[in-house]
Amino acid sequence: MNEAERRIVNGAAWSDFCRALERAGEVVLSEGTPENPFDRAEGFRYLTRLLRAGLDSHVESSDPHHPRFFQLANETVKIGNDNPDNVYHNANLDGSLEYRIRGQRGSVSYLSFMTAGGGYESDGSMARTGQLDLQDLDCDAEGRFEIVVSSREQSGNWLPMRPETTQMVVRQTFADRDREEAASYAIECLAAGRSDALRPEELEPALQRAAGFVEGTARLFVDWMRSFEAHVNELPANDQEMCIRAGGDANIHYHNSRWQLAEDEVLLVEVMPPECTTWNLQIGNFWMESLDYRYHRIHLNKTTARTEPDGSVRIVLAHSDPGPRFPNWLDTCEHSQGAMLFRYVGASEHPPIRTRVLRHAELVDA
Repeated sequence: MNEAERRIVNGAAWSDFCRALERAGEVVLSEGTPENPFDRAEGFRYLTRLLRAGLDSHVESSDPHHPRFFQLANETVKIGNDNPDNVYHNANLDGSLEYRIRGQRGSVSYLSFMTAGGGYESDGSMARTGQLDLQDLDCDAEGRFEIVVSSREQSGNWLPMRPETTQMVVRQTFADRDREEAASYAIECLAAGRSDALRPEELEPALQRAAGFVEGTARLFVDWMRSFEAHVNELPANDQEMCIRAGGDANIHYHNSRWQLAEDEVLLVEVMPPECTTWNLQIGNFWMESLDYRYHRIHLNKTTARTEPDGSVRIVLAHSDPGPRFPNWLDTCEHSQGAMLFRYVGASEHPPIRTRVLRHAELVDA
């Protein structure tokens, strides 16, 4: 046996993985994070969710010769203000290989395929290396499409990679999930030959990447939340390049921030949305996880929000229902603080967003 195989057989690889995972807990306990039992419990649950995603990405779905679509974010795994209007899929790639995606377009309002390099487990980035959007996607009369993914330019539907490409992110954005059909797709590698059997010498590096993903992801977004202390309960535009480096979509304009409300306080958000594919506002917890949109209304978008006669929108973040005069209520779900994000998707202009903290009783005159 070589050394890598010996470390598998004697358990050293597993022990080191467990120790690396233990270090991720230091992020939850670090300076500036909430110390109350509720938020801290959510922090440790967050690490278990990141571990599920990390193991799926770096162990179960890690082989770029045998790629498959999996989800780093979904209803119960949440990362970096994940969009409740989205279905996300990810795949691991190798920029030196070529791939084919076959799919059905569905009826979603926005669909994008993006390749990226880096990783939260390595350099804390997910830097874009290519993108193909719905408006540039050629489909047949039944909505079927094929995409070639490669570093070498192709005719037709081509999703570019670069030699440093390591992964793909697919975003489907729904205006109304109950009325739209999701897109479907599968990916295959066009290189032949490599077996899909587990290689013992590759397991330990994969486990270490999974543990690194947990710590790196948690640390990245806790650092973001610390930076948002400069504008609590406000929604200024982000540094857009920072968002893109972390895996953001170039077609989206991001307003990430924090909210914090006492028991009798509400946050009133007012905006005049421009023409765009869509927009939305969502709220999350301190760990930048979207709150549970399966059972609570924690976000609104261009389709679901009630507009004022002049086209403007007023949204209220509150611990309890503010009443029929304010139909655009976002439920804080027993949280006193957390993250929030306003997105413009496909907009040529990005109007400022006004926010005001009021006492619950003061809403009557707002």
